Amino acid sequence: MSLFRDTGVVLRTYRLGEADRIIVIMTESHGKVRAVAKGVRRTSSKFGARLEPLTHVDLLLWQGRSDLDIVNQVEVIDTFRAVREDLSRVAKGLALLEVTDQMAQERHPDPRLYAMLVGALRALSDDDADPTLLAPSFFLKALVLEGAAPVLEACASCGEPDGAVELVAFDLVEGGTLCRRCRRGRPMSAAALALLRRILGGDLAAVLATDERRSAVRSWLENLAQLGACSVPTLAGELGAVVRGPLPAVADDQVWREAVLGLTGTLDAEWN
Repeated sequence: MSLFRDTGVVLRTYRLGEADRIIVIMTESHGKVRAVAKGVRRTSSKFGARLEPLTHVDLLLWQGRSDLDIVNQVEVIDTFRAVREDLSRVAKGLALLEVTDQMAQERHPDPRLYAMLVGALRALSDDDADPTLLAPSFFLKALVLEGAAPVLEACASCGEPDGAVELVAFDLVEGGTLCRRCRRGRPMSAAALALLRRILGGDLAAVLATDERRSAVRSWLENLAQLGACSVPTLAGELGAVVRGPLPAVADDQVWREAVLGLTGTLDAEWN
């Protein structure tokens, strides 16, 4: 049993008993942590309002023998007020938290995912920035971080490199681009492939700097979004990448990966 201090972002909360809450936090040094905040639902609680989702906090936690830690102290680093005061930004921010909750492992530090989340929330709270494509960009970056990036330089089925074969299709199940012989899924033009390579290669801001390029990416995304009975409604908004049917609250990993893999967008800089 020991005390430890860490910084983190509150992902979600659950009621516990009459006055307590279980807080799920993505921390910098300890991965995803679940902790009990005692008495925070009482009006007299000193730090109840500090432990709400979308809050960046500095924590002092007591780690005992159970899976649940105990919150001893909380100091707010950032509340991302601009996000909370804008309904569309709140929806995008909650989407970031949900993806992080799905991908983070308990007690397994993932400082890059943590840094991406904090950076994305800071970008989302920037009043001068357009938040339209920020959430799908975060989704794609998270998949790349997990090693699930799409194959773009060769046929994902037969392995023949681009140049030796013509890459003409994209299939989410296969994991990337496909040649004419192996093609299935959705057709992809050479221009769309070049555009996706630039997006994943770090040239996102320049690629989508104009309305014409935004429109081209939107059309490509709508083609990729044909996944039958799955959808990511939080990303549907301005992007228009709508997939038919509801997404389960806790999605199967493969379904989740396939859904978010078809959604991408701009990213002004690496969030790490």
